[in-house]
Amino acid sequence: MQSPSLLSDVLACTLCREKLPYEPRPVLQFSSQARILIAGQAPGRQAHQKGIPFADVSGDRLRHWMGLDEKAFYDSSRIAILPMGFCFPGTGKSGDLPPRPECAQTWHAKLLAELEQLELTLVIGRYAMAYHLPDFKGSVTDTVKHWQSYWPAYLPLPHPSPRNQRWLRQNPWFEYEVLPLLRQRVADILK
Repeated sequence: MQSPSLLSDVLACTLCREKLPYEPRPVLQFSSQARILIAGQAPGRQAHQKGIPFADVSGDRLRHWMGLDEKAFYDSSRIAILPMGFCFPGTGKSGDLPPRPECAQTWHAKLLAELEQLELTLVIGRYAMAYHLPDFKGSVTDTVKHWQSYWPAYLPLPHPSPRNQRWLRQNPWFEYEVLPLLRQRVADILK
């Protein structure tokens, strides 16, 4: 059963206050009843401002990949969203900065221990893959290409960001081979 104080403690976290460009605002979605976990990187600027995970174009694409509308996607009793960093880390030369490591070190083991009904974990991007996939070798493309070795409990995914248009064009197999199976698995779990 979910500890009510754990989620409150996470949402009140200020561990990284001195290292963030904005006031800490942990953005996640959590219920111990969730059956699908979306393990991502860190909220973007829009998600930070709205306080809602994937409240941006990346979220639109991810919901499309999963075959879900917003109502189903944001049902915390069905879907948990735990990024590696809970607060927007800021922007660098080529996009958002990496997630702050303090979140995973402080909170992830405690939160994951409460997700006893998980049937599928979507592992999005390099930092999430390094944490959730013990045999991750550092290449997102190679890991996504070998998605079958993690299936059906895990599915490594590229980030759904518009910045990944080139990756998606270079890897058309992802759309016709992986996405139909993902949509079917999500539908089966959430029926």
